[in-house]
Amino acid sequence: MISVNPYLNFNGNAEEAFNFYRSVFGGEFIVLQRFKDTPEKDSVATNDQEKIMHISLPIGEANILMATDALESAERSLTNGNNMHLSISTDSNDETKRIFTGLSAGGRITVPLGKTFWGSYFGMCTDKYDIQWMVSNDEK
Repeated sequence: MISVNPYLNFNGNAEEAFNFYRSVFGGEFIVLQRFKDTPEKDSVATNDQEKIMHISLPIGEANILMATDALESAERSLTNGNNMHLSISTDSNDETKRIFTGLSAGGRITVPLGKTFWGSYFGMCTDKYDIQWMVSNDEK
C-alpha cells in the first residue's frame, strides 16, 4: 500500500520545530538522526554535525511528519516553495521504480534511484510542475 507523508526542510532548526510539533500532536519520535551519526559525517562541516539529518514523528495512526536540516555547507539553500517534499512509501522496489520514473518524466532527478546507507531503495525528483518528491521502499 502506498502512503504519502510530508517531508519538511529547515534552516538548522528542525529539532526545535519538531519539539514544537511533538508538543502539539503528542507522541514520540520514531527516528532522530544527526549528521554526525551518518557514514558521510566526515564531509559535513563541524558546525553542522549536531543538526538533524532525519527526524520523524507519527501523526495519528497512518501519517508521519518527517524533516531534515538543509545544510548551506552542502550547497542547499531554502526559499519558499522548496522547503518541503511529498514522501511516497511503497511496498516494492518495482513499484518504487514505476512511480519514480513517472514522477520524474519531464522533470529533474535530484537523487537517482538506488540503495541507501539506511537500507531503503530511494530517489528524489522534482516533477515538471516543480513539486518535489521522495520515493522509497524500506526493504525489510
